[in-house]
Amino acid sequence: MSHDAPLFDAMVRIDRLPATGRELRVALDEDTRRDLAEELRLTAIDRFEAELVVVPLRGGIRAQGRLVAQIVQPSVVSFEPVTQQLDEPVDRVFLPEPHGHQKPTPGSEVFIDLEDDDFPDHIDGPEVDLSALLIETLALAIDPYPRLPGESLDSLGVNLGEAPSGPFAALEKLKKPGEGES
Repeated sequence: MSHDAPLFDAMVRIDRLPATGRELRVALDEDTRRDLAEELRLTAIDRFEAELVVVPLRGGIRAQGRLVAQIVQPSVVSFEPVTQQLDEPVDRVFLPEPHGHQKPTPGSEVFIDLEDDDFPDHIDGPEVDLSALLIETLALAIDPYPRLPGESLDSLGVNLGEAPSGPFAALEKLKKPGEGES
């Protein structure tokens, strides 16, 4: 994100979180949705709502819930607007760095088990900003190649054919029949 300040408020104070946790609801207004759409290079975000339950966990927090959004982006085939409905689960753990944990020195090797589903995010301080988590969840759910139903290059009349293309196709045409065969 290029902003210094978050686009919207989804801050949770760990030191003020009740033992039973609390609900956090986020519904973005039109201006914030427009700014977020611009940031993510989408045509529009028509809906962005999240409901999370945030509970204390080992000195940090666990945020669980759902993000529901409706986005509009151009088709990769015709550039016509394509609407996508998203309903994504959210489940993330934020923990303080372990005591005595030293930051790795530049150039040192760091081993991370990417298969570990419980790999926590580290926090520094008494607050966790969940807006970045929600934006990340939305960004990862976006279809990178949106198309309208039934849309393809064939439906536009583009013929990719069997003819070779590229720089060597022109050279192939210059060859005489029977030349280059072994």
